[in-house]
Amino acid sequence: MGRIVRIGNGQGFWGDSPDAAYELITRGPVDYVGLDYLAEVTLSIMMRQKLKDPSKGYATDFLTLLRRVLPEIMARNVKIVTNAGGLNPRACREGIFRLAEELNVRGLKVGIVEGDDLLPRLDELFAAGVSLVHMETGARLSDVPRDRVLSANAYLGAIPVAQALKQGAQIVLAGRITDTALVLGPLVAEFGWGPEDWDLLAAGTVAGHIVECGAQCTGGNFSRWWEVPDLWDVGYPVLECHEDGSFVVTKHPGTGGLVNVATVFEQLLYEMGDPTDYITADCRVDFTSIRLEQVGENRVLVSGIQGKPRTDFYKVSASVQGGFKAAGQLVISGPRAVEKARLCAELVFRRLEKAGVCFPPEDRVVELLGTGVCHPGVAPTPQDLPEVVLRIAVKSDDRSKVERFGMELAPLITSGPPGVTGFSGGRPKPQEIVSFWPALVPRELVDSHVRVSVEEI
Repeated sequence: MGRIVRIGNGQGFWGDSPDAAYELITRGPVDYVGLDYLAEVTLSIMMRQKLKDPSKGYATDFLTLLRRVLPEIMARNVKIVTNAGGLNPRACREGIFRLAEELNVRGLKVGIVEGDDLLPRLDELFAAGVSLVHMETGARLSDVPRDRVLSANAYLGAIPVAQALKQGAQIVLAGRITDTALVLGPLVAEFGWGPEDWDLLAAGTVAGHIVECGAQCTGGNFSRWWEVPDLWDVGYPVLECHEDGSFVVTKHPGTGGLVNVATVFEQLLYEMGDPTDYITADCRVDFTSIRLEQVGENRVLVSGIQGKPRTDFYKVSASVQGGFKAAGQLVISGPRAVEKARLCAELVFRRLEKAGVCFPPEDRVVELLGTGVCHPGVAPTPQDLPEVVLRIAVKSDDRSKVERFGMELAPLITSGPPGVTGFSGGRPKPQEIVSFWPALVPRELVDSHVRVSVEEI
């Protein structure tokens, strides 16, 4: 099969295990480690950080992780590809160089990928007739007051990542690139796949899709969880990739977890959409062409993947300020707990109405955890539960209304039915609602703005 390129994923989201990347690098061979920090609305959080402090706007946890792994990646010549740059990859690179100096590391090259941030270009795009139409509602972002738009980023693909690697970067920092580009970028750089090698690009995309959620393909979140050994020591995924596009999904020997056709198959179904036309910035993939084969213990061969030409658009992930929300919960115990919990919810909203604060039904949520609200109909609910958790949430454009709601839960302890306990976390406070706004932008309006630069300390 020729040369093998080994790519691991040690970060499925911002907040994943702080040990995963270190163990991937030190417990077995890898050439690349991908680290995914960005969920759909993470960039809006970073924008608020950057507005308060221009030196912020990136995943600061990455520097904490790097403090531990930087000496190891230098010693083992492991390359890191990550979207931790967020909205400020230049500031993140400066932080890396400061850390390298502190650790007396020399010869480190860090590349950054920029051009995904469309927020400064919104007026330009709107003037060009690109209204960034919401893909589900049909609303136009151009009609939203500008001060309510928190972020707008195009999902770039693997090509700029590959360019940074070809320029010698040992760490590639990007902002909003596709999750799959963390794997496809290194494969394009290593094997020289062309921009129209659709089957190969599709194979690299599927490889990235399988590992993008970290341990979710090595036994984490697995339906037959009781079959997974030593989940406490779960091994994060490693891909053994070949130039023909085939690859093996595995994990380091001696680690816990499980890799079989079922664990890989479940992850393939994650956020898939149309199985015959999975769309990314680099290509489109026919997931029905994928072939899985168990070829050893904790080893699944993936092959046969067929691709199609990419679309003329990039997906845009924008976020909009959508009002305020608050949520609180109480434990209701004792006889007739369910009835008492329902009464508590009624008391909250009737007392609010008495105070002149009204929330229409569509702006309130009442849940009785323990009565099957998470998976309705999966299992019968006993008629007389000894305890339930009452969760109440509201939303409104009026912050003062949400604030007033937060004052009504604690009084239930003494002015409600008996058995109201477990009030914790303090009075519910208003939080800003960040609404996800998916849209499309013509590719030619973004490509010319993508920038790749590599610097060395």
